[in-house]
Amino acid sequence: MPGLDPFKLAEEIYKRVARLTGNVEERRYYRFRGGRWYGGIATADVVGCNLRCKFCWSWRYSYFTDKGNFYDPSRVFSILTDIASGRGYRYVRLSGGEPTISRRHLVDLLKLFEETKFIFILETNGLLIGRDERFASELSRFHNIVVRVSFKGATPEEFEMLTGADRSYYEYQFRALENLMSSGLRPGEDFYPAIMLSFSTEENYRVFKKRLSQIHPALVESIDEEYVILYPHVVELLKRSGLKPRVAYRPDGVPDFMI
Repeated sequence: MPGLDPFKLAEEIYKRVARLTGNVEERRYYRFRGGRWYGGIATADVVGCNLRCKFCWSWRYSYFTDKGNFYDPSRVFSILTDIASGRGYRYVRLSGGEPTISRRHLVDLLKLFEETKFIFILETNGLLIGRDERFASELSRFHNIVVRVSFKGATPEEFEMLTGADRSYYEYQFRALENLMSSGLRPGEDFYPAIMLSFSTEENYRVFKKRLSQIHPALVESIDEEYVILYPHVVELLKRSGLKPRVAYRPDGVPDFMI
């Protein structure tokens, strides 16, 4: 049985998490917060994703789309800048679900941040950027953006096992990096790869790094290695999915070797 099509799923999710009010695209969000990641960052968590990752920390909002509220870009901008300014943060981001599903909303939000001192970190699985090089070109117009492309596993087989998406779509994550580089963004600085390694073998990781090096050596040097954090709701999802990480971490940061 082939896996799900993340592009078709993105179209369906869009209908539930985005809407036009007048000429403004609003997106559904479930939370705004400050936090310690990146040394301190203001975060807006979006509802809805085009993958079904079996280790997802926000699956209660990325799988399901009837939660949260709609916000226009100016309201999101106001909330994030208030959090960041109040706490002395340098960074802001969209996280939780997949921000690129609401492309117009995202670009309008980036325009608002263009004239600020903040660095905008776009956390994305990269699939939609990999499908359309024009999307990467749009993002490259902004001087203060950093794109973090989060790979779901080190091989197409891992990608399919972890996300539910057909393995043929894994290549689009690499295409996202290629498109971002072709658009003029600097590898390792303006964009970089992250990878979930809790389910990967050392050999698969070696193959992954070789593939990155073929795009640009700086991408290998800038990998952000991710491991599952065993929050109770994540453990619940892992059990439902029948998955056991090779390496995971408790919320207090202590390693937990599950197999």
